[in-house]
Amino acid sequence: MKYNELQVNANKSKIRVGRGIAAGRGKTAGRGTKGQKARTGKKLHAMFQGGQRPLAQAIPKNRGFKSIKAPAQVVYADNLNAMKGLVDNFSLFEAGMIATPFHKVKIIMRGELTAKIDVKVQAASKSVQEAIKKAGGTFEKVATPLPKSTKEAEAEDK
Repeated sequence: MKYNELQVNANKSKIRVGRGIAAGRGKTAGRGTKGQKARTGKKLHAMFQGGQRPLAQAIPKNRGFKSIKAPAQVVYADNLNAMKGLVDNFSLFEAGMIATPFHKVKIIMRGELTAKIDVKVQAASKSVQEAIKKAGGTFEKVATPLPKSTKEAEAEDK
């Protein structure tokens, strides 16, 4: 028998409890013996811990906002002096300045920028944009590059 040939019901029928000893769930009907949870009409809320203060109440709430977006990878302008020609996510990745070429990159001013470079990244501070123009280069804002799927890579190889 193969895994895809198994006959499985998506909806299991509900177990009927309290229908006598022969049914297998008689007498206490799966509630155990005595105690607060065994009684009828008594529902305990999810956080109930037997009368002691629940852990979820004891721990303070996380307030504020936490973004799920990955923060931009920062590159400082003085590090770009070693670069030549076109500077994009891939050239920065090869130079070891960013962790991955497929995340947002922002260039921030620090020190002086003297190299004439053409920058194509996702963001740069205004002071960096002015420094690039002053050095004789250009800045262009581009979209974050997406990683190629394995199917696309195989198609290019052929």
